[in-house]
Amino acid sequence: AEMVTPVRGWAQVDAAYGDNGLDSDDEDSDYHQESYKESYKDQRRRAHTQAEQKRRDAIKKGYNDLQAIVPTCEQQDFSIGSQKLSKAIVLQKTIDYIQFLHKEKKKQEEEVSTLRKDVMALKIMKVNYEQIVKAHQDNPNEGKNQVSDEVKFNVFQGIMDSLFQSFNASISVTSFQELSACVFSWIEEQCKPQTLRDVVIRVLHKVKSQLY
Repeated sequence: AEMVTPVRGWAQVDAAYGDNGLDSDDEDSDYHQESYKESYKDQRRRAHTQAEQKRRDAIKKGYNDLQAIVPTCEQQDFSIGSQKLSKAIVLQKTIDYIQFLHKEKKKQEEEVSTLRKDVMALKIMKVNYEQIVKAHQDNPNEGKNQVSDEVKFNVFQGIMDSLFQSFNASISVTSFQELSACVFSWIEEQCKPQTLRDVVIRVLHKVKSQLY
């Protein structure tokens, strides 16, 4: 009777805990796996949310930077009042400003090109005047008192007469507006360096033939 009691006790233990004891390990394993799966999904969802938020923040910062850089975005737009500028308006104003900058850049490049030509012409004039000054310094008495004021006046008069002939033939005095237009046209057509040079040479040859 003493030996049967332990057996019966173990049978009661097996009946009460045997199968449940084994199944409890499996249930714990399944619970941990399910928890891991849920945790992994949460991590992916959280990472995706963070990445999306970073993207939105970067886009928002970009639009804010455009509004700060583009002057027209800072101006008051009475058509929309004090409302915040939409992204479409910000982009359009940015495009318009970039096109404006391109036009200004082209205009400045043309001005720089014109100034470079002026500088080149001034350098040529500077060299010529330096040569004249040097020649005068080397021979200070050369040509002194050889040409009278009358001859100089004749040269000047010959040049002016020649210019006046073309001026008189080109100018119309019907109205001041037409006179102004004709003057500018005459300057562009008849006062070119090569034309003036030919006039001066022709007058000098004429004066020289009269003197000698």
